[in-house]
Amino acid sequence: PVSGSFESDGPISAISLYRVLARLNYTPVFACAPPISKILSDRYKTYELSIDSWGKSRPAIKKALTDLNPSLIVSIERPGVAADGRYYNMNGQDITDFTAKFDLFFQDSQCPCIAFGDGGNEIGMGNVAKTLSQFDIIPSITPCDELVIASVSNWGVYGVMAALFDLINKDLFELIDPESTANYLAANGCIDGVTKRREASEDGFPIAISKAIIQQLRDLVFN
Repeated sequence: PVSGSFESDGPISAISLYRVLARLNYTPVFACAPPISKILSDRYKTYELSIDSWGKSRPAIKKALTDLNPSLIVSIERPGVAADGRYYNMNGQDITDFTAKFDLFFQDSQCPCIAFGDGGNEIGMGNVAKTLSQFDIIPSITPCDELVIASVSNWGVYGVMAALFDLINKDLFELIDPESTANYLAANGCIDGVTKRREASEDGFPIAISKAIIQQLRDLVFN
């Protein structure tokens, strides 16, 4: 959550990952809270979460796990709970009132959980809690099975997808389209998490940077 809306880092790559998994005949589902759940549900299969207390969220997440029966859970740039039970952005601002308790998926699921982050406050950063204690941030304590840290979380997702394409020997880079996705999200209220502006960018970087990274990954895997 940022400036009463949602940020571009996370959703842009999540939509690309959704497309890739669907092409590979999996059934991806976005589990998220408003406002982004309302926007994504127009185009994608979505399971809406509520923003509520821990006591009310735990049975709701247990129900979601029963309903969805996931084989894999992925968190991209989602805030993770801190040691005091609250949520903070990377600047130390309390965002608890705007954050769904997605950590409970990682705590209660029986399947593998992968997390992507860049600022230390995201789900999964519990894996590197000792290292993060050296920095002036309020880190998340939620661990995961596999943690991917990147300068921008979206870029880490592109890297993992490139590794997947290499593993299965299929060039699905055409499904990764950050520019049109960013424009779609910005038109629906998405905010750049760094500039705090409604624009087609991610963490202050123009989308052209993502496009260049994706091309470099494609060249690395298939050329």
